[in-house]
Amino acid sequence: MTMRFGIVILPDQRWSESSRRWRLAEEYGFDHAWTYDHLGWRDLVSGPWFDAVPTLTAAAMVTERIRLGTYVASPNFRHPVHFAREATALDDISGGRLLLGLGAGGIGFDSAVLGNPELSPRERVDRFTEFLDLFDTILRSESTTWSGSYFSAVDARSTPGPVQQPRPPFVIAANGPRALRLAAKHGDGWVTTGPQADTADEWWQAVAEIRDRFENTLAAAGRPPESVERYLNLDSSPVFSLSSVDAFQDATGRAAALGFTDVITHWPRQSSWYAGEEKTLEAVAAELPRLRATI
Repeated sequence: MTMRFGIVILPDQRWSESSRRWRLAEEYGFDHAWTYDHLGWRDLVSGPWFDAVPTLTAAAMVTERIRLGTYVASPNFRHPVHFAREATALDDISGGRLLLGLGAGGIGFDSAVLGNPELSPRERVDRFTEFLDLFDTILRSESTTWSGSYFSAVDARSTPGPVQQPRPPFVIAANGPRALRLAAKHGDGWVTTGPQADTADEWWQAVAEIRDRFENTLAAAGRPPESVERYLNLDSSPVFSLSSVDAFQDATGRAAALGFTDVITHWPRQSSWYAGEEKTLEAVAAELPRLRATI
């Protein structure tokens, strides 16, 4: 299977500036481009910061081929009824290029800004389970009525339905056992960050262990291994994948050896998270055709 390459473009610039990045992501030959779906993120919470849905809508209008995704939408502030309408619109505007990266949501700004009590890890997965069931049902159905512990819907509509049938692909973020089971049940794709680690070798070893657990989870769910695409966030490693061309080649080669079908890097920023140089990204982009042919 040919490796596919994705890139995250943080929503931290005005569109007059960031539109160039989305156009270039397609011109560079990336297969998919993503943006963070947060109300604020880590120490960038003071901004500038923009919402994922209008950002992806604008990105769809300046691109033609590249797939576009949320990385990752969560129940921290998304409700399945409204988000289904947004997803349906995004899939329509993009001509069926939407990827729905979905996760349970963590603690921090997204979970605190609405003033709700902090949920335990178990409660967050309980909520995510309900979110996925309802979101999937709405996208597949003409009308949905639902009553749950975290979400409700009364005659929720999805007409005319997504361009992609029966719905856009779910790429589910999962590391822990329960989330992995949700990815095995609902996922068209699975994305992992791996755990935090002090060294790159420790991180890669841990990623291999998570990969093994996911394969076992898929088997227990009765799904063949090839039925779920596997995405790896390269930049959860202690080594930024775009620190050099060699670093990117090494990371993608190791990911392919572990059976990942897709890798995701981040657009270099001037400082702080994912600090790097765009000239390195340009050099990596020039290597993508060769990497596709050799990995």
